[in-house]
Amino acid sequence: MDESIAFRRTDSVGHATTAEVLPKSALELRIGSNIFRNTSGVVTIQGKEQLVIEAKPEYRLLFATVDFYDEHGSRIAHLRRNAFVLNEGGRFAVDVQFGQNLSSVVIPSVRVTDLQSDDIILEARMTSENRVHITCGKFCSHKGALVEITSHYCRISSGTTRFGDIVETRGGPVVLG
Repeated sequence: MDESIAFRRTDSVGHATTAEVLPKSALELRIGSNIFRNTSGVVTIQGKEQLVIEAKPEYRLLFATVDFYDEHGSRIAHLRRNAFVLNEGGRFAVDVQFGQNLSSVVIPSVRVTDLQSDDIILEARMTSENRVHITCGKFCSHKGALVEITSHYCRISSGTTRFGDIVETRGGPVVLG
């Protein structure tokens, strides 16, 4: 699964050149209605790595590593591979579903809930091998900006809104904001 594949492109004169090597297990992340192809699973928000998604379809597992911040930019929780390492005041709960297989009704997913508001602040589901859909989210960035993910868009505060974008990341991170 850690094999790499080389892809070719042509230069301006039409000669084939080896462009770069992508990991064979690159993830396609769907964030709201946006599709990010060939990602490393890392999502940077406003210049800082805030979310990492790992899919292990052979074990029917999905892992999330996330930093959660308050509206002032202070870190209040850290989820590392589906387990809280920091959870100020026990404010958040995580629910992890293990899939029997990717075609069954129960699919691998991770859901983080704010127990104070009963809001789902992050939900990710493995939709197929090497494809993960972040279906919803409502949390703050390290700068305190509200990040909202719905089925239609991904919005960072009142500044950046993405909807329906398809982005080729070439093995790199998803960059938001």
